[in-house]
Amino acid sequence: MSDTPDTDAMKNWNQQIIDEFRANAGVVGGPFEGQMMALLTTTGAKTGNAHTTPLVAGPAGDDVYVIASAAGSPKHPAWYTNLLANPTVTVEVPGDTFTATARPADEPQRSELYAAMVERMPQFADYQKDNPRTIPVVVLERA
Repeated sequence: MSDTPDTDAMKNWNQQIIDEFRANAGVVGGPFEGQMMALLTTTGAKTGNAHTTPLVAGPAGDDVYVIASAAGSPKHPAWYTNLLANPTVTVEVPGDTFTATARPADEPQRSELYAAMVERMPQFADYQKDNPRTIPVVVLERA
């Protein structure tokens, strides 16, 4: 489990990933090379401002899912808190941008999707292993 990263450093790193995603039709290199990525734009629960976050994603039928791991932090990421307050989101995936309704997955879907992500990116198993919270899986259902 990791500590909460420095906020400014994380914002800068996220912006670099967002820029790379948009410049390369959804393809991102480095630790995300070969992974399906999504840009999730939520509305701030307190501010009402739009916030875009790059996330590793996976297919869930015609929809997309993401995991609110915050790299194993014991706290939910801000984007998750935002979508609980305002579930209408914008999703960018390679070749498509769409409006979606964000829905935390219930069991058994949550466990199935989390296991599918662990197969692709084994570090997600470590994120949950010693975490005091159950890491949410969010299904982004096309509106």
